[in-house]
Amino acid sequence: MHILVTNDDGYRAEGIHLLVQALLEHYQISVVAPERNCSGASGSLTLERGLRVVNYDKNAYYVDGTPTDSVHLALTGLLNHQPSIVVSGINAGANMGDDVLYSGTVAAAMEGRHLGLPAIAVSMNSYQPKYYESAARAVLLLLKNMRQTSFAANTILNVNVPDIPWGAIRGVVATRLGNRHQSEGVIRQLDPRGEPMYWVGPPGAAQDAGEGTDFYAVENNCISVTPLQIDLTRYDSLSQIKAWLPGELSRETVSNDFSGTE
Repeated sequence: MHILVTNDDGYRAEGIHLLVQALLEHYQISVVAPERNCSGASGSLTLERGLRVVNYDKNAYYVDGTPTDSVHLALTGLLNHQPSIVVSGINAGANMGDDVLYSGTVAAAMEGRHLGLPAIAVSMNSYQPKYYESAARAVLLLLKNMRQTSFAANTILNVNVPDIPWGAIRGVVATRLGNRHQSEGVIRQLDPRGEPMYWVGPPGAAQDAGEGTDFYAVENNCISVTPLQIDLTRYDSLSQIKAWLPGELSRETVSNDFSGTE
């Protein structure tokens, strides 16, 4: 198995370094990761300028762009050999519930899925993790099990690991995404010239965090594994929307609607 390893904390981050070391004992590895920390970058692609790539180690590159840029380049021409799976992480900080909408870690995995590969995003439930090894062992366990079963190319596994020793973890559980309360307000400050500047406030506390959610699993010292899909269509509203929309429009109706007459 050839694994593409990436992240959103940047190629120098401790989490990606320890993940690579763990995987190298068992798999062929290529690393393509952002040059700097891109937390919160979501699925942004850099389209207004060219991207520079630096080969900083054997089969390892950093990109002066986003996590999605990194995976996109890796899978569309940068690497000589096509990987069979994308692993994104190990992220410092959880990506649970609504976090997946903003997460560069999850977005990198999603880009792998867009380009036809299964993908895993893995995060620690701490911004200053002490037990990255627990997450690395979780990835090895999942990869081992994947080789024994069918794993669809359109599948993304979002994995969150409590920041505790491996021996203290109670299990690995399948979960759904919970959700958070509304984010806290922006933080206003003045720059050295007295001009206002704003920091995005911290995320809201967990709201839907009951049994079965990713929040609940990690809080109870379990590894949370949530299967994600890209299709955001709200299928249960399709019939209502169809009934509400006018259907076919005649040229006369459109012309009258935008005539500008009073």
